[in-house]
Amino acid sequence: MTPNPKPSAAPEPSRADPDWVQASPARIDRALRHAQSKVGGNWFVVDASERVRDTPSRYVLADTELVVWRDDQGIGVAPASCPHMGADLSTGRVCATGVVCPWHGLVLGHKGHGAWQPFPTHDDGTLLWARLPAGELSRPKPPALARPERNVAATFRFELDCDPQDVIANRLDPWHGAHLHGHSFEALEVTSAERDELRMRVRVKAFGPIRMDAEVMFSCPGPRSIVMTIEEGEGAGSVLETHASPIAPGRTAVTEAIFATTSRSKAMWLFERPWVRPFLRRQMVVHAKRLWNEDREYSERRYSLRHAAG
Repeated sequence: MTPNPKPSAAPEPSRADPDWVQASPARIDRALRHAQSKVGGNWFVVDASERVRDTPSRYVLADTELVVWRDDQGIGVAPASCPHMGADLSTGRVCATGVVCPWHGLVLGHKGHGAWQPFPTHDDGTLLWARLPAGELSRPKPPALARPERNVAATFRFELDCDPQDVIANRLDPWHGAHLHGHSFEALEVTSAERDELRMRVRVKAFGPIRMDAEVMFSCPGPRSIVMTIEEGEGAGSVLETHASPIAPGRTAVTEAIFATTSRSKAMWLFERPWVRPFLRRQMVVHAKRLWNEDREYSERRYSLRHAAG
């Protein structure tokens, strides 16, 4: 008796298919699984390093309460509870060598105090990373990220009701761009999709009737990060980094870092002027936040549907 043949796998969507066909859930899930299989090394983005001042701040990442500060020895990231009697160190103050407990004046610094030990940190010049005990294979440094040498950089941080995977899945689904973000993209065509690396052609609505064409690539250097690079067209070499750090189950901190550049030397000279740079940074953040106001619904909806299904 001839056995029943195995059902053949559904054919991979082609570039000629409508966007809703190309945005196959199976394709996006495969790309997401591949990204999540990468080693994160227990490194998590805390915030932009420029936001760490000489007053202590409180963060929660990976279910861990953190105090973050800057003193004469650099940036410190450590457990927020004082090892003496549990005071919240983020309500204390900073001295030259560490953070001072608000209850009894114990100074806690970079060398630690008994079981209370600061976490390893890495300042890549724009972002502050911390290595937390999150059950991954540890690495001495977070993934190296390629950024343009000359750039105008802007960052912002916000929180979403979802998991980091929902943020990365949103970015691994570029087919929604011209539909959900019609105010910014007139057209978007994915030219190749290999695992968690996607290339596409986009037509961006710049100013009024002006349109700009570019070829961009998305890739995941780690399980909680995805990077968009403009490979050709206006702004070639510019980079947009999206980093998703878990706060607790169902809550995620997203930090975006934008590095804008141009091959036009006169334009770059103008962009780098002290009176122009702040304006450009504000505009970059305004535009990125507008996109995320819409992508927030995508990411949070994906999370809620997944948990509603059990």
